[in-house]
Amino acid sequence: MSNMTTLSQKREVDSIIRDTIDKVLVLRFGRVSDPICLHLDQILSKAEREVSKFATVALVDVDSQDIQVYVKYFDINLIPSTVFFFNAHHMKMDSGTADHTKWIGVFHKKQDFIDVVETIFRGAMNGKLIVTCPLPAERIPKYQLLYKDV
Repeated sequence: MSNMTTLSQKREVDSIIRDTIDKVLVLRFGRVSDPICLHLDQILSKAEREVSKFATVALVDVDSQDIQVYVKYFDINLIPSTVFFFNAHHMKMDSGTADHTKWIGVFHKKQDFIDVVETIFRGAMNGKLIVTCPLPAERIPKYQLLYKDV
C-alpha cells in the first residue's frame, strides 16, 4: 500500500496545514474501509512522486473523533472528499458543480489529479484563491448535493 501519511488527530491536521509552505496540500477525507476511497488512494499514491515537487498528499480519517471539527468545517458528508490548501489558505476550484470547496469522488486517472494539482499550484502562485477546474465536464464526478435536515 502507499506510504501516504494518515492523519487522525486535529493537531496533526493543524500542523500539516500550517507547515506545508509553497506547495499545494492535498487532504483526502475518507476511510480506508471504503472501496471508493481505496480506489482514490491508489490514484493519489501513484501520482504522489510526480507531484512531490509542488504538492504534499495526506489522508484524513473521517471516523476519528478528533477530526470531526474539520469534517464539520468542510461540510464533509460525501466521501471521499479532497480539500486543497496553499500556504494555509483553503484553495477552491470551480468545476461547474455547486460546491467549490472540495473535490467529491474519485479522479478518473492519475493524470487528471496531476492536472488539477498543477492548476491549483499555478493559480496559488499567482495569488488566486479559486481556480477553474482544468478537466472536461465528463471527467468531473456528478453528485446531487445532499442537504441534511437542520
